Amino acid sequence: MWRDLGTALCLVLVIEGMLPFLSPRSWKAGVRQALALNDRSLRVMGLAAMLCGAGLLYLIR
Repeated sequence: MWRDLGTALCLVLVIEGMLPFLSPRSWKAGVRQALALNDRSLRVMGLAAMLCGAGLLYLIR
């Protein structure tokens, strides 16, 4: 179990690092847009991302 969790966290870091590496300008623009959003909008987007991820994980496994 711990090995799977470690693997998943490593993959998250690889995926999260791809956009700033490949297109730093676009990444900066996206961060600026996220900073302009209010807390509620960011929370709703985070919740939606978590639910989509959990749903996809359920379907794959």
